[in-house]
Amino acid sequence: MNEETMQQLMATAERLANAAEALDRVLGRLDAQQESLSAKVDRIVAAVDEQAVHPAFDGGSRQLQERLADLEKSNADLKAQAARAMRKTLPPMVSALLAKSEESGNEKIEKAVLDKTLAALSVEQRIAVKAELARAGVIE
Repeated sequence: MNEETMQQLMATAERLANAAEALDRVLGRLDAQQESLSAKVDRIVAAVDEQAVHPAFDGGSRQLQERLADLEKSNADLKAQAARAMRKTLPPMVSALLAKSEESGNEKIEKAVLDKTLAALSVEQRIAVKAELARAGVIE
């Protein structure tokens, strides 16, 4: 081989070495990009899994939550109506006091008669009796 051919071979080898180094750098960058993309994909998968576990993040669950709130409100309203519709009876103490004053539990009681009948009780007891009578609709 002559010297010129040797120089061409050396130049070609040098270009191949430079090309190999460039390819090595490109491969390094591609690996880094691939790792970055893998990390992003992992975060996306985790977010999707989190939504599957916690459906509150889903837009449709807002409708379900609103529906649940409406149903709970309706339930509370029905319970309040049921409490108001309960049978109104007088406690035994009140019935006994009314019997002593010869007043019927179904009629309205005059204020003066009621005050006279309850005079023997303490203030707290009178308030409690009047509250029960008002709740039962016997007095206003």
